[in-house]
Amino acid sequence: MTVNTREDIKLSNAQIAWRAAQDVVDGAYVNLGIGFPEMVARYQPPGRQAIFHTENGILNFGEAPKEGEEDWDLINAGKKAVTLKPGASFFHHADSFAMVRGGHLDVAILGALQVAQNGDLANWRVGTKGVPAVGGAMDLVHGAKQVSVITEHVTKNGEPKLVEKCTFPLTGVACITRIYTSHAVIDITDGHFVLREKLPDMTVDELQAMTGAKLHIEGPITDLVVPAL
Repeated sequence: MTVNTREDIKLSNAQIAWRAAQDVVDGAYVNLGIGFPEMVARYQPPGRQAIFHTENGILNFGEAPKEGEEDWDLINAGKKAVTLKPGASFFHHADSFAMVRGGHLDVAILGALQVAQNGDLANWRVGTKGVPAVGGAMDLVHGAKQVSVITEHVTKNGEPKLVEKCTFPLTGVACITRIYTSHAVIDITDGHFVLREKLPDMTVDELQAMTGAKLHIEGPITDLVVPAL
């Protein structure tokens, strides 16, 4: 189902990541998905410092090094060079996943192909295309205490990414609690989407037309305002 979208006013990926970063509390143990979600680490509010975890075995890594100063023995799960912060530690891949499966991560922030209104996530394969590679996401979505998604509100073809039921292979069942999109912030509560924030220049009806399941209103809707980045 292709819908009319408000591409003219959508947030950039950096702005979506900035908004998600505002909800990460100081001292939280956080895993960021490969690619777009990694941007969240750039936008921690002043005075707050999360402790970032990567599945390949680093805790408390820092910003990317300057070009030409990379140490390629220090990479994250996305094969990007990282730096280390004081107190950083290394560990075996199995220990890394023991941290995940043992419930020791406070937050995981992932990308999405589809999110269903009951919290199901599909983020690893479109139908039968491509090589199956669900990776560590299947552990993260059920091991982290809180799992959020950052994503465009619709696909490149204008189809909703927030849907009644996922049609792509699932990563996890009923695991997502909050979604940060290019147009809104939406919680998943009691099996339905609850609109919390939206871009001030669009109406609820316009947002609903871009969404593949009903948006519920429970209390005030805040304007989604982010800095230019």
